[in-house]
Amino acid sequence: MSNSMQLKKTIGMPQAVALYISAVLGSGVLIVPGLAAELAGPASLLAWGGMVLLILPLALSMGLLSARYPDAGGVSHFVTLAFGPRAGVIVGWFFLMSVPIGAPVAALTGAGYMTAALGLGEGARTLLAAVMLAAGLLINIVGMQLAGRVQIAVVLAIVVVLVMAFLFAIPNMQSEHYTPFMPHGWLSIGQAGAILFWCFIGWEAVSHLSEEFTNPRKAAIQGVTIAAIIVGVLYFLTALATVGTQSYLHGGADVSLVWIVSQALGSWGGLLAGLTGIFICTATVIAYAGAASRVAYALARQGAAPQWMARLSSRFHTPIAALGFLAICFALVLVIYGSGLVSLTTLIQLPNATFILTYLGGCAAGIRLLKGSRMGVTISWISFAVTAVVFPFAGWAVLYPAVIVVLCWLVSFKRRARI
Repeated sequence: MSNSMQLKKTIGMPQAVALYISAVLGSGVLIVPGLAAELAGPASLLAWGGMVLLILPLALSMGLLSARYPDAGGVSHFVTLAFGPRAGVIVGWFFLMSVPIGAPVAALTGAGYMTAALGLGEGARTLLAAVMLAAGLLINIVGMQLAGRVQIAVVLAIVVVLVMAFLFAIPNMQSEHYTPFMPHGWLSIGQAGAILFWCFIGWEAVSHLSEEFTNPRKAAIQGVTIAAIIVGVLYFLTALATVGTQSYLHGGADVSLVWIVSQALGSWGGLLAGLTGIFICTATVIAYAGAASRVAYALARQGAAPQWMARLSSRFHTPIAALGFLAICFALVLVIYGSGLVSLTTLIQLPNATFILTYLGGCAAGIRLLKGSRMGVTISWISFAVTAVVFPFAGWAVLYPAVIVVLCWLVSFKRRARI
């Protein structure tokens, strides 16, 4: 393959850690701790503890595969090696078509925090989300070296703010807020756990950038381990602060973090929470736009997507055509949302099933491809089982991947008919 058709290896260990954190530590940290506490009360901390323990096998299953088989196709490539090209193409399209909806949802979530703090309306929210999406795309055009550096700065800012929020919460954390510990019974812990799972999906996204790791084994395995520990600690501290202050009762389950910071800083707290929302969600957009554009590039490279998607920037060697495709999709989703035809809740539900199926495919591939490693097979089985338990909660959203499968079949049928 000529150099003009190759992606540059520019992602070192610090950038890899930042990309992993930003892909996983998304908008969920802003709303899920409050929602889980509302469902299960203080017992939601048990669900958080369980998920923090499971986060390492979830992360390492993707990390080990990325280290052994670095490729822009990521999970799609792993599935192709394990189960054949047809399965790999379908999983690749699952992930690719999740991001055109998932990234605008993340941007709208972060923009919503800021516009709420400033007292602005839906028009301003949509405009700010558009700016965030444009920034994520432009950074990816320049390349993952710049994206990685930006992510390091953004992730450091996020960590500082979340740790500060926990410290601000300590004076308002009281022992009576933990009683009764289990107000809604044991079942509520399982319900909370199902919600929490969404906070820990994202490890598969960075696998699509593994072809650009300067040292795939070190970045994928050590990087994902460091990121998993940091993400687990940050989520648990945020949940502990939410329960200990009962902010989910005072400020509302979906804006509990705003209440915690506002208690310490007053009106400036809302602004700080808004900025945090923008930082967190822009970081997620950067990571997922980069990953999706690499999937489109990889699919086109193997003839499973339009050839124009394989076009790279002559200056930056980045998949500029695939990023252009994402830009068009992002614009369409924002227009549809801005017109009021679809709510944010509906948009959130659509990509859930495709994200879960992408992860299931990657875990299943790990079970087959990591047979030389007992640890690799074990953690892949654990990850597969946990993800399979969550899949039924996707509900009606399973129709979205079903449509993608039908479209893939039709394209394949037409291609065979021409031959």
